[in-house]
Amino acid sequence: MLDATRAVENADFIARREAGYESRTVAQILKEFCSHTDGCTMSGKKDALVTIGGWLALNDEDRYEKAGNFVVVYEGLHTCGGMADRDMEAMARGIVESLADEHIRARLGQVGYLDHKRMGARAPVVRRIVGHAVYLDARAFEPHLDPGQFPAQSLAADRRVDCGVRAMQRGIVSTGRDRKSGQHHRPALELVRLTIPRRIYTHAHMDLTAESVIDVCARRSDARGLKRVYEPRYLRFLQARFERLSTVASAR
Repeated sequence: MLDATRAVENADFIARREAGYESRTVAQILKEFCSHTDGCTMSGKKDALVTIGGWLALNDEDRYEKAGNFVVVYEGLHTCGGMADRDMEAMARGIVESLADEHIRARLGQVGYLDHKRMGARAPVVRRIVGHAVYLDARAFEPHLDPGQFPAQSLAADRRVDCGVRAMQRGIVSTGRDRKSGQHHRPALELVRLTIPRRIYTHAHMDLTAESVIDVCARRSDARGLKRVYEPRYLRFLQARFERLSTVASAR
């Protein structure tokens, strides 16, 4: 089973980086990619250019029929799966448009532009740049913070306060706790993901985002970290709440 959420971006990487695929279109490469699978799932919020929904595709007709019956039981009619018709039509159109070579290369070009702007200040990021986002290295940004002070969440919050642009942490908050000990998992990476939506932002928005990264980077020694004040049972990275620490010393 293929998780096709970023499959279009990967097809473009293959076209640009893998010998023998230089003259192939993104659509042709993606079709070959999918031919090696029994099926795939995809979040429509990513490459498919919509704000809601997703889909399951299967090569085996019998399994398809069974899956379609489960949709009726749990979601709605098999023709809509609980989604409004207009949302399904938008996603179908988005799938077609997202496979256009000019679209995906313009999208990746915008991410590259943001990285180029950021490079002027040498703010630490993860290399090499991926298709849909620039990842800030929160540990390198704020090396004085202990992982228990949630450095990636802290950096994301500092950027939100600085410029109003939301970013997503991918670090200790996302990895959760050990079920037996209750202690935080401490991942090797503490990242902040600057994900670029499709067909929404201009280069001026990228300039604003880069300038904010530069400003926050210049003040990073002042970062105090965070303490957790609320944590839900599941998926805490979506609903947990934090407060700014009064001093760095009060980490734990």
